[in-house]
Amino acid sequence: MNSNTFRMPAAVLLATGTVALLTAPPASATGGTPAGGEGRSGAVVLRTGLDVGLLNKTVHVPLKATLNEVSAPATAEETALTVTLDGVEGNKPVSVLRADVATSKATANRTKAEAEANLAKARVHVPGLPLLSLIEVEKVTSKAVCEAGKKPVASANVLGTVTALGKKVTLTAGGPTKVEVPGVGIVSMELSAAETTSTTAAAAALRLKVAVNPLNLNVAQVDGEIVLAEAHCESPKGPAPTTKAPEQPDIKTQTGTGTGGATTGSGTGSGSATDANLAETGGGSLTPFITGGALTLLALGGGALFLTRRGRAQ
Repeated sequence: MNSNTFRMPAAVLLATGTVALLTAPPASATGGTPAGGEGRSGAVVLRTGLDVGLLNKTVHVPLKATLNEVSAPATAEETALTVTLDGVEGNKPVSVLRADVATSKATANRTKAEAEANLAKARVHVPGLPLLSLIEVEKVTSKAVCEAGKKPVASANVLGTVTALGKKVTLTAGGPTKVEVPGVGIVSMELSAAETTSTTAAAAALRLKVAVNPLNLNVAQVDGEIVLAEAHCESPKGPAPTTKAPEQPDIKTQTGTGTGGATTGSGTGSGSATDANLAETGGGSLTPFITGGALTLLALGGGALFLTRRGRAQ
């Protein structure tokens, strides 16, 4: 099983007595900061911010670590996170998280930014309690979606059973649920409400306030916060592109004349309404000359017939 192991040098504690910072980088993350105009998104499966106090030295060691933290565009899938703290548990690796499924994903472009985190069959431990899980969850998920031109949305879910310090608990949205075990400590668990603004969204499945005093394996006290399955996003800066409607064909209105039902275009040809009427009656531009010639021939023929009849009569 894959793991992230980080070790703090003993000299840091022995020589200076100062606080050392342990940070787990994103696991299997790819990609970088989104380009201008695109949305932003990110997710993390587990985030710890703990202070570990040691018995034999008056020293407090911050334990800050993350598992599968990604920023768009990226995905990560790793199911174990271990850290090594000098002076804690015999300098052996501390298994902070083990899970059957631990995935995170973030995407972003000019139209939408989206992130999600999923955790299944997970067990969280803190230094000094190697055999007793701080919390066990069956499944937790979170999701955030920021789409251009729409209100961002976020959601988080805790599915199945939850066990804290060996006790099964029922989580409610009305407030934190506390579990106290004498001689061990207190765990306060809260269902994180999703938060949205006009351009951002964020959600985390579970937030744990930890205060345990195992008095074992050189650990006197562990205090801090643990977040499971966190996702957040920011809407793209530019408006969402609109789909252009297909252009309609240019259909010209046609007009008609006459009673025969025929239509003529309204183009720029040399024809006119007069020509159309002449065409309907069979006439043309030579009609007057033809008519005059016919009348002349008819008159001449009539005159000749008159003279012939007169000659016969005489």
